Amino acid sequence: MGSANGEFEVEMSLVGLERCQIRHQALEAARVAANRDMTKKVGRQNYHLRMRVKPYHYLRENKMISGAGADRVQDGMRRAWGKVIGLAARIRPGQPLITIRVNPRHIRPAMTALKKAAPKMPTPCKIVFDKIDPDLKRKMGYGN
Repeated sequence: MGSANGEFEVEMSLVGLERCQIRHQALEAARVAANRDMTKKVGRQNYHLRMRVKPYHYLRENKMISGAGADRVQDGMRRAWGKVIGLAARIRPGQPLITIRVNPRHIRPAMTALKKAAPKMPTPCKIVFDKIDPDLKRKMGYGN
């Protein structure tokens, strides 16, 4: 989302800290929250947002009937493959989930957008700078 062909000096990512599965609804909610915040604050041409994980893993459920006579209607665990109820992305610790590229003057709005996307994820997250000039990072007060 945003401007894919722009030249941006700063790249930051939202990184998952634990192994987990993130359902497609959570990924979409995080994408919408981050994209809306960036569009409102910096404009569509001043950033590039990329979702770094895709939900390829099928989640299945073997629904069981409850109530009187249910044991005569269904097969229990025989051929219990289940029906697809959703998709999920499998995450490793330290894997980037969302990446935003911006220019130096838009670092703070990008961090705010990633912070708004983090609660939508089922794992603790942190923000990591992937590409930034060391002098700029020190000047902005983000450590060494």
